[in-house]
Amino acid sequence: MSRLLIMDGHAYAYRAFHAIRELRAPSGEPTNAIYGFIKMLQRLRTQLKPTHLAVVWDGGLSEVRMADLPEYKAQRAPMPPDLEKQLDGMTDYLKASGIASFCEDKVEADDYIAWLAVRAVEADLEVVIASADKDFMQLVQPAVGLVNPNDKVERIWRADEVVAKTGVQPVQIVDWLSLIGDTVDNIPGVPGVGPKTATDLIKQFGSIENLYRNLTAVKSDRLRGALQSAEVDVRRNQKLIRLHDQLPYEFSTTALVEQTTDAGHLRECFSKWGFKTMLAELDLVHATQGELLKN
Repeated sequence: MSRLLIMDGHAYAYRAFHAIRELRAPSGEPTNAIYGFIKMLQRLRTQLKPTHLAVVWDGGLSEVRMADLPEYKAQRAPMPPDLEKQLDGMTDYLKASGIASFCEDKVEADDYIAWLAVRAVEADLEVVIASADKDFMQLVQPAVGLVNPNDKVERIWRADEVVAKTGVQPVQIVDWLSLIGDTVDNIPGVPGVGPKTATDLIKQFGSIENLYRNLTAVKSDRLRGALQSAEVDVRRNQKLIRLHDQLPYEFSTTALVEQTTDAGHLRECFSKWGFKTMLAELDLVHATQGELLKN
């Protein structure tokens, strides 16, 4: 089966920026995030050997989620200026390398990735999503796996890994997270309900719907009271956490196949950034290809 690798662009940009603390171009401009991003992408491609590849970027916050919870992601610090000024360099690299890069206005990367994954599976592609975002666990199925950069084993997460991490099945992740909440996204959960309690509740009742239908079966008075008081928030959380995989875009597997590299543009980029090793590797590849063509 052909494999589509979807990379969470901003997640890896941040990871690269913090992994390499200081690297600058001859001009003095920061290049640490660009360099780390390229190396991480190269590593993923070597590890996973995708036949199709896409990098997806955040296009802003979802208006629907903001309407449901105005405080959604409000606590997040602004992007560091030295990282922000490197994003164009990353997209320049992708363009020159013939790699598909997507960013839609007011569409969160998580939603676009979900849409892309669902459409790709319908087109008989296996999908691997590269991100540490726990929301993607809800997408895991036989044809969709995850690569978590925080996982030192570097395995593809399937349903077994999701269960080992959370205690619940991928189809139950939205309900599980709705009970816990998400501090990263500023989504409050049920007071006093942590991951273990949420897992126990989902295991016992199967779903939030069944939990609230049988709330009297919760033995703890304190827990039952907390769940009852937070029902409106939990129902809202389900809408906030569930990824939107129905988006009004055209899907094409052809657009996800790596195109011909623009060696001239890449050479200009590497020279401008001072990436001497990458420049030498690029010249070696093209020299080798030239010799093969001659023979």
